[in-house]
Amino acid sequence: MALPREPRQKMINIMYLVLTAILALNVSNEVINAFRVVNTSLITSNENITSSNETIYKSLGDKLANPQSHDKAVIWEPKAMAAKKYSESLSSYIESLKYDLKKGADLKMRWDKVKKDSVEDYRMDNLDASTRLFETNGKGKDLEARLQKYKQDMLNIDPSIKAQFEATFPVNIKPPLSQDGTEKDFTQSFFHMTPTIAALTMLSKFQNNVKNAESEIVTYCHNQIGAVEVHMDQVGVLVGQNSNYLMPGQELQITAGVGAYSSAAAPTISINGSNVNVSNGQGTYTTTVSGGSGERTVNVNVSFRDENNKIQTKSMPVKYTVGTPGGAAVMLDKMNVFYIGVPNPVTISSGTGWDKTHVSMTSGSLSSAGGTGKYIVNVSAVGKTTINVNADGKNSSYDFRIKRIPDPILKVGPSSGGRIQSVVFKNQQFARADLENFDFDARFSVVSATVYFSGANFPSVQSATISGGNLGGISAQLQKCIPGSSVNFDNVKVQGPDKVVRSIPGPGFLLY
Repeated sequence: MALPREPRQKMINIMYLVLTAILALNVSNEVINAFRVVNTSLITSNENITSSNETIYKSLGDKLANPQSHDKAVIWEPKAMAAKKYSESLSSYIESLKYDLKKGADLKMRWDKVKKDSVEDYRMDNLDASTRLFETNGKGKDLEARLQKYKQDMLNIDPSIKAQFEATFPVNIKPPLSQDGTEKDFTQSFFHMTPTIAALTMLSKFQNNVKNAESEIVTYCHNQIGAVEVHMDQVGVLVGQNSNYLMPGQELQITAGVGAYSSAAAPTISINGSNVNVSNGQGTYTTTVSGGSGERTVNVNVSFRDENNKIQTKSMPVKYTVGTPGGAAVMLDKMNVFYIGVPNPVTISSGTGWDKTHVSMTSGSLSSAGGTGKYIVNVSAVGKTTINVNADGKNSSYDFRIKRIPDPILKVGPSSGGRIQSVVFKNQQFARADLENFDFDARFSVVSATVYFSGANFPSVQSATISGGNLGGISAQLQKCIPGSSVNFDNVKVQGPDKVVRSIPGPGFLLY
């Protein structure tokens, strides 16, 4: 196009170009943060898919060694390993592009005081780095060609694979139509004047497509032989305790595990609401006994994979008795801590009779629960409190901790995140906040959340918000979800019995 000859028109064109440049540089923090959240979720999703694929590869190796399945495995195991080789090669190449992109956006390492480690720091809103790398240096066309070749290589592994997946293969490089209905090329659509974090998110999305493609192909190869087998190959102690009668100040030790477990799918153990480290199929929990005399109960929860590769959860209460040297005593009917927002039942005993006993509390309130020595404690601030029992002029003090109720977990349908069938996920009507492994009947409600949709059937990232746990406001996006779609919840806010609105981590779902 020829430049205008009139000076006035030249000036107008120059002003338009300057304004366009200024607008292009003004990338809001909200947009940058949205891409950052989605990129992080995609990276986590990729790690989860990789872990799932490794379980299938291990099972393929077992089937190859098993005489009963060897004949089929010798055909399909090499095909699965070819899919793994193609996928790892392309994923590594995309990872190298990520590094080059961040270098172009002034990558440097800085010390993070919270993580106490060096972390990457680069200009997420830089608009030049992606254009320079993918357009000027030609990496866009190279990436497009590699993605096309990857699809061809994967489909050509076996004729039945091509017939099964050619129409629905997760890797799709066709750019979406622009606003004026025209179709731009691959590089222009995805990387031209794109903020660095947005280009990184797009690269993570392509990696996610590759991981999904690998998962679908190797799962197909495995299914031609048989289902994943998890064999119980280790033995551990079920449950034990060092003593069932202890004095205040003595140490209680509980060892818990399962009778048999798979080393490829190790159990998780929670004792008294806290996760414990698991070694050789068992975990150990240690605490110092305090809070006065009486019978106590510690709940033990063990989750493990059975031989059908299904998660099983077993619970068992461990009981013990705390003795007292004599005089007054205060016993918690739930556990050795008071929680904000729920009634905490307490039993107080007196060796001299209640006509000569006076009970008080330094922080919180005590009210009668209707029985002799039965009280309800209500507290409102995190910290410590002391219950004073004066029995016939002799004062005894008992110190207790005050905590807020633990954070719940956001769930949609049966899942708290990870892989889920698309038909199950898209038909859910509500999200809920579940409080797991907690002794009190405390309920949380969902206040709000931001939901991001990406992956299959979403050419670009879409976001929406929900108020309350009702998913009706995002039903249109849910109905678009298909296998390969990724749905991530962020900025989740919930409210519990203490009436305080708090933020909790949001789960990510990968649909299959």
